[in-house]
Amino acid sequence: MFSNLSDHRKGLLLTTFGGLALSMDIPLIRLSSGDVWSVLSARSLATIVVALTVLVIIRRVTGSLRSVLPGWLGLPVGLFYGLTTITFLLAVYYTTAANVVFIIALNPMFTALLSWIFLKERPALSTFVTMAVMLLGVGLIVGDGMEGGHLLGDALSVLASFSIACAITIGRASRRDMGFASLLSAVIPAAAGLYHLVPSGFSIDQPGWILLDGAVLMPLSFWCLATGTRFLSAPEVAMFYLLETILAPIWVWLIFAEAPTNMALAGGAILILALGAHSLWQARVRTRAAIAG
Repeated sequence: MFSNLSDHRKGLLLTTFGGLALSMDIPLIRLSSGDVWSVLSARSLATIVVALTVLVIIRRVTGSLRSVLPGWLGLPVGLFYGLTTITFLLAVYYTTAANVVFIIALNPMFTALLSWIFLKERPALSTFVTMAVMLLGVGLIVGDGMEGGHLLGDALSVLASFSIACAITIGRASRRDMGFASLLSAVIPAAAGLYHLVPSGFSIDQPGWILLDGAVLMPLSFWCLATGTRFLSAPEVAMFYLLETILAPIWVWLIFAEAPTNMALAGGAILILALGAHSLWQARVRTRAAIAG
């Protein structure tokens, strides 16, 4: 059934599922009640175990891993995914969940700029207008974070957003399946976490939640979103990370009663509305072009 779908629909299905799984990341991190380096290492080690297990199964069934491993271009993609994991998880501990996911919403704009510079895919004028509006929204969130003592967490969120955009852009340029590059990149945050844990050891009150996150949801999410670059443009894939922007604050509010500040809500609303308007406009332009063609 999946093989009968067009490439574009395959990409939409994969990235939608990946974005939905990603939206549960922050709530599960919070539910685990562990220190940042313990959570980072446990989550990453669980992902590595799952990735290696799947690779062994594929090797036994097919006799080769050539079709699933991305080659040398997987190294920079993995490096950026690894950096994303570290900066994202640190940001969760240094600022509010809403601030993290709202700022991560810059990802499509970073991706559009990188695609323009390196892939020669020039953004439309509407994209530039959307970028300007989004910068206003992020400015409100970061300004609020400075007053609330969350500047470091907000800055880490910006870096995480940029790192995701770099990984997506390289994956799109390669036209290779980067699913396992994103999974095996967990080696980097696992090493960083274990390095900081050598003196003290693990400290996680509810390890089951973080193992569920690292062994099930994150492998599914990373693989689906990274594989989506085979079928969709880089900015399109980046848009599906915004499911976390919309849903994660809702999960955190329902579970922990952590409501975003008014300024963060205002900035987040500007980001989401700007991206929504941009998506609708692009869809309208494509429809007109198809009719004219």
